[in-house]
Amino acid sequence: MIYTTEVQHMCPVAKGAYHGPAPIPEEGKWVQAKEISDISGFTHGIGWCAPQQGACKLTLNVKNGVIEEALVETIGCSGMTHSAAMASEILIGKTILEALNTDLVCDAINTAMRELFLQIVYGRTQSAFSEGGLAVGAGLEDLGKGLRSQVGTMFATKEKGPRYLEMAEGYVTRLALNKDDEIVGYEFISLGKMMDFIKKGDDANTALEKAKSHYGQFDNAAKYIDPRQE
Repeated sequence: MIYTTEVQHMCPVAKGAYHGPAPIPEEGKWVQAKEISDISGFTHGIGWCAPQQGACKLTLNVKNGVIEEALVETIGCSGMTHSAAMASEILIGKTILEALNTDLVCDAINTAMRELFLQIVYGRTQSAFSEGGLAVGAGLEDLGKGLRSQVGTMFATKEKGPRYLEMAEGYVTRLALNKDDEIVGYEFISLGKMMDFIKKGDDANTALEKAKSHYGQFDNAAKYIDPRQE
């Protein structure tokens, strides 16, 4: 350690009592975090790239400072899906400090990692007051039974109005309109369920029909349109 001449000639003054850092809530306990290994928590965060072409939702489950589980969801940029694939391999087994200072391939994923780091080290996690935290694998519960990201895709123009393309329930196949041409419901295909039916032996058309459902006043609509064709 090198000290300047001015500091070397200062007289020493005793420091008062040291009480350590303020405790933060972690998995049902109050913890004075002094080392990376003191940090545990399950949380989500959003990141975006500099040109704002796409975004990443990152979910991490940290136990004793180490990332044990990661869910990487991206939207808006075709290259991000490949970046997410690499990031999912990179993140696991790293400490949160290592992950913060690792290139996660896509700037949106890097930004999400930064935002999650802040949540986790300040004790603002989803599992802050959950005794024992959340089990590794809890991230999959966000995806539902079909293990697909919750995506909403809508397109609209002033001239022709809105088109629902994808809802949380699935891929929208038909919009139901009333006599005033207002949307009153929609038909959708749960793609996760459809793939499960196919894996169990159903042919594609049978699986498609079994995975279809609808929402709203679909049965009583005045007419139906294909949101991608009409």
